[in-house]
Amino acid sequence: MKQMTNFSEAGKLTVIQNLTKEIPMKKMIVLLFIIHSSFFAFAQNTIYTCYPGNWWTSMKWNKVQVMIHGKDVGTKSGIALLPYPGVKLLKVNKVESPNYIFADIEINASAKPGKLIFKETLTDKSSKSFLEFELKPRRAGAGIKFAQGVNSKDLIYLIMPDRFSNGDESNDKVAGMRDQTLNRDTVFNRHGGDLKGIQNHLDYLDDLGITTLWLNPVLENDMPNRTEHGYAFTDHYKIDVRLGGDKAYQELIDAVHAKGMKIIQDAVYNHVGSFHVTVLDPPMKNWLNQWDNYTNTSYKDQVLFDPYASKKEAKIMTDGWFTKQMPDINQNNPYAANFLIQHALWTVEAFGIDGWRIDTYPYNDLVFMNRCNKALYDEYPRITLFGETWVHGVINQSYFCQNNYAIPVKSNLQATTDFQTLWGITDALTKDFGWNDGVNKLYTTLAQDFVYKDPTRQVVFLDNHDMSRFYSVVGENMDKYLSGISWLLTARGIPQMYYGDEIATPGVTSPNDGYVRLDFPGGWKNDSANKFTIQGRTQKDQAIYQHLATLANFRKTSTALTTGKFMQFIPENGVYVYFRYNEKQTVMVVMNTSKEEKKIAMNRYIERTNGFTQYKDVLTKNTAALGEFSLGSYKTMVLELIK
Repeated sequence: MKQMTNFSEAGKLTVIQNLTKEIPMKKMIVLLFIIHSSFFAFAQNTIYTCYPGNWWTSMKWNKVQVMIHGKDVGTKSGIALLPYPGVKLLKVNKVESPNYIFADIEINASAKPGKLIFKETLTDKSSKSFLEFELKPRRAGAGIKFAQGVNSKDLIYLIMPDRFSNGDESNDKVAGMRDQTLNRDTVFNRHGGDLKGIQNHLDYLDDLGITTLWLNPVLENDMPNRTEHGYAFTDHYKIDVRLGGDKAYQELIDAVHAKGMKIIQDAVYNHVGSFHVTVLDPPMKNWLNQWDNYTNTSYKDQVLFDPYASKKEAKIMTDGWFTKQMPDINQNNPYAANFLIQHALWTVEAFGIDGWRIDTYPYNDLVFMNRCNKALYDEYPRITLFGETWVHGVINQSYFCQNNYAIPVKSNLQATTDFQTLWGITDALTKDFGWNDGVNKLYTTLAQDFVYKDPTRQVVFLDNHDMSRFYSVVGENMDKYLSGISWLLTARGIPQMYYGDEIATPGVTSPNDGYVRLDFPGGWKNDSANKFTIQGRTQKDQAIYQHLATLANFRKTSTALTTGKFMQFIPENGVYVYFRYNEKQTVMVVMNTSKEEKKIAMNRYIERTNGFTQYKDVLTKNTAALGEFSLGSYKTMVLELIK
């Protein structure tokens, strides 16, 4: 992408160059009209918008940079604040675009809630008010009622809102938005699921044993197509109205907290959608990472820690665009950095979320991310932050979170999505046993936990919205699938499941990731089956549901599984045994990953079984003497040991 000397033209060029190659000519004519109309709207704008739209008193982040956008706002001769006790206007920053100013204000501890008034000086030396900025009282109960964080006592349930349940049909289509599709017969279009639909099923999730919801992004994605996933923001300060908007989001969060549950929001710092206001009308040329020609990220995370890496290739990794429709934000631009950090703080305080899952973590500037994370930790000490690190290798993954390495860039991120244990459990249940293969892959991965500051914060999972469903990965083999669920709920770390994992939900990413984002049956009023109820589930569905719900609810009160230590034994002939234990409780997990039934003898595990005489099968509730037993192919037993 060629850099332009005129920022507005650069913004237009960014959108056009990155879309024209993939859109048919008839659609492109319509798209160009939309782009032209958007710029015409800017040209006629007499309303000024500020980002953020408000702040709070008594915040540690008390020096706020307000981005004000509107036609020729930067040409105003003099901008000031009407006197307000405890608040100072430190500086008005004018940038390349006349349509922006960045106002630095300081809010002292003595400031009270109220409205700040920005004014401009006119040619006759009189003044005129042109913008209000509200100071609000802080939300009560940080760390108690919100920003609680999650830990190994929790079970996270990932939901793609558009595909879970339609609780309000009135917002299925919204006039004026670019994507007017609504077609459940294709995985490419919107289906109409929303936040009210999720709220309607909180009892179902609570009964299942869920303690925390993680939603795919809920911010506005006013893009022309593929808006169901939510990862192309077009407005950081607006919840997508097709999901119900700000009101529905707050109502959902309040309902979640009322049930003693928590909520994680999906953060995207690396990129925005190509119809974001700062792309259509950029504040400055380097708001985005610009290239002479379109440059995609290499996706090669190794160059960030490789001592022999090319500097050019490291730049391509972090500054290259994730896709052509998702322009890459220049986090080394101080104005862009403040915009992103303040949005994160604003969202926690405005809505009362409990933590962040951070998208595409390795593609961000890590120095910037440390600064952003620290701002959140300082304001909300109990908040949880974990990042998506779709990489291969424990070293690769651990580089991006708190680790024990002596390296120049030390990440302060608490944890990552643990792709390495995912590859391990996948190999365990799909590959034959070998010295480095099969379940030995899982064993070896966990043996490297010494690299993490706290491996119990790692988020373990079987699948997500970008990956083939684990049920399909294991060939819809019930024994393998149930073994995977047993591992998920007994492993070290914070377990995360994907909506529909509790029933027999298939799906592969070929030919498109939409096939792993199918609707939850029963989420729409005309669905032929309602799998939120036992009556709507097949026998296979119910077997999976019961297995998962039994383990998940046992886990809620199991100190061994939630806070206990972990000990694993070297796998032998496909049999893998590990223990979760503390002074109060010992849980033994026996996994047979071979194709044959195996005899399980206890003498090898005397180090952990000594003093116990019986076991209780957590799933069947049966008790038996602690002695040799047989375990079928690909089956797993979860045993609570009894003295």
